[in-house]
Amino acid sequence: MAMPLRVYLVDDEPLAVERLERMLGNVPSVDIVGRATDPAAALEFLNRQTVDVLFLDIQMPGMTGFDLLARLGEQPAVIFTTAYDEYALKAFQVNSIDYLLKPIDPDELRRALGKLERLRGAGKPDWMRQPELRTFLEGMATTLRSGAGDYPLRIASRVGERIQVVDLASVTHFVAREKLTYAVVEGRQHAVDHTIAELERKLDPKRFVRIHRAILLNLDWAAQVNTRFGGQMAVCLKDAARTQLPVARDRVRALKERLGL
Repeated sequence: MAMPLRVYLVDDEPLAVERLERMLGNVPSVDIVGRATDPAAALEFLNRQTVDVLFLDIQMPGMTGFDLLARLGEQPAVIFTTAYDEYALKAFQVNSIDYLLKPIDPDELRRALGKLERLRGAGKPDWMRQPELRTFLEGMATTLRSGAGDYPLRIASRVGERIQVVDLASVTHFVAREKLTYAVVEGRQHAVDHTIAELERKLDPKRFVRIHRAILLNLDWAAQVNTRFGGQMAVCLKDAARTQLPVARDRVRALKERLGL
């Protein structure tokens, strides 16, 4: 009987790590040897311990997934987990085992694990030993930190037969309500043909951040962060109405980091 795969999980979102750990916990062929929400702690562990496969988020504050890989002495097999498919597709050029878009689908996870099992025992592929790999990873890390990428500057809003083009710079936030998504500009709502999750993947992650399952915030419009009664948090916008947007508890840390708080 084959030994279980030694797996390590890295994601700066605690809930994402916990969910992935639950999903993998029912797989007999997997042994989760560690997890981290701090990429620096993951780097320290991985430079001391050998793992078979690393489930790795790409975009993390302080140290991206590419930074982490470039600093490893020994390259493990990698399954990238990310909310941004443009990064995942570029990362796949490294010949990683696979990538999974968040929220991770159980069927996609099973497919990726099946691929791992098929490749197991074949030995470390040549690409893991190529000196160019570290250079590529460092280049990807630099690109990610600089925010380079082809992100849209406008979004279309359809009302009947009329299509209005909305500048994303003027959108204070996107909100999902009753199975529809709206771009909010000066308090006015413009229906768009994307879900909040799709917009999170599509738009510049340095500008737009998800603060609630139904709200995607334009950071340029954040005026201040307020703590409400009971410890709940809200973002006050720079718009004329000084709109208050609730922040989900599991999104507070990421928002504070993005705002430098």
